Amino acid sequence: MAAKIFPSILSADFARLAEEVALISDDADWVHVDVMDNHFVPNLTLGLPVVESLVKHSALPLDCHLMIEDPDRWAPAYAEVGAGSVTIHAEAAKAPIRTLRAIRAAGARAGLGINPATPLEPYEELLGEIDMLLLMTVEPGFGGQKFLDLVLPKVRRARQMIKSRDLAVWLQVDGGVSAETIERCAEAGADVFVAGNAVYGADDPAEAVRLLRAKAEAAGA
Repeated sequence: MAAKIFPSILSADFARLAEEVALISDDADWVHVDVMDNHFVPNLTLGLPVVESLVKHSALPLDCHLMIEDPDRWAPAYAEVGAGSVTIHAEAAKAPIRTLRAIRAAGARAGLGINPATPLEPYEELLGEIDMLLLMTVEPGFGGQKFLDLVLPKVRRARQMIKSRDLAVWLQVDGGVSAETIERCAEAGADVFVAGNAVYGADDPAEAVRLLRAKAEAAGA
């Protein structure tokens, strides 16, 4: 597995998003965009118009993480405006299979997100419908939270599920990923790492991306 680093612009300067993305464009793999509606999570960030604009100015594909109510209604539109990947939450989707297939039909990779306290096993049968499984390693809603080690056994189980079915599903972790925690995530089986403060809180975001990649790859991702 090759490590993939997805810096989260939740920790970037929202007044300079295009410039902030450009800072990491030569070193990161994708850009992670947190869409929050102040209903599913207690925070409000950005939405479809900003994503549509950012698509035109980003050299990297956008990974849109929808932390919103009614993703069944909104998710396909993010794919339609050019997002490379769209992740919906298991806890919010009422018709996940239909929505995941609609995301793929619109030309994007389909992802399923699962919160720390949500069991993984009820969604095992959906693995064939997705391109990426996102396991939250903090409670969603805010950047800068402390990494929850209690999710690591779930990461290991998810990797085994994916491997046993011989699927090419990316396994993403998001929340508290840093130079101090990324190796534990990689050892558990994650291969896609979302990092916000660890990248945009650094003096040199590009160098921070390179350091994260090196640590993940050294640990086996």
